[in-house]
Amino acid sequence: MATIKENLARIQDRIVRAARKAGRDPDSIRLVAVSKRMAIDRIREAIDAGQRLFGENFIQEAQEKINLLPQDISWHFIGHLQSNKAKTAARLFNVIETVDRAKVAGLLARHAAADNRKIGVLIQVNIGREAQKAGVMPEDVEPLLHEITQYTSLVVKGLMTIPPFFPDQEQVRPYFRKMRQLAEELQRKGFFSGQQQVELSMGMSGDFEAAIEEGATLIRVGTAVFGERRY
Repeated sequence: MATIKENLARIQDRIVRAARKAGRDPDSIRLVAVSKRMAIDRIREAIDAGQRLFGENFIQEAQEKINLLPQDISWHFIGHLQSNKAKTAARLFNVIETVDRAKVAGLLARHAAADNRKIGVLIQVNIGREAQKAGVMPEDVEPLLHEITQYTSLVVKGLMTIPPFFPDQEQVRPYFRKMRQLAEELQRKGFFSGQQQVELSMGMSGDFEAAIEEGATLIRVGTAVFGERRY
């Protein structure tokens, strides 16, 4: 069985090849190693191999890990954020990728300001319009951005999506393309103007090459890094 170090090297090679195929700079794409429900020794293995960016879905689980791991790690929250967890999330995470409600944004902003922090946020977009998934509808992203950009303690870095699942990544590609087009449209309207690069968090273990070819800057990969989850 491959080690986590070998898995990371293999994923990085795939990132480079997908980026070059699309005429992109591989350094513009970062891997978020999704460590939810992974034992802490597995995460330490990834850290020892050079990984410094991790994604967690559950606040309590993340808090336990963050308190035990090195302080130079960058943590992204990638799960559904409940209002009553906003205070803890604002303290623990560098970036919240799943903001889809003005109420949650307001709470994050208030708690970040109280701690004299600035938090990066991404707007989660329900690009597939799936009833069972969180995220704001594409046509509602701009009104939400108008509300969120008033908060000085939040830095809106870009967009995030979890598209519909298909076994063939070519079937997912149109959703990634729509996300890139939406981000480009919003950028033309003046949103994200302070960002050197608009972040597009999309693509997971089974489809991240197509996501990169369509403009992803953050890919969220769990099982291809760590193997099957242990608990």
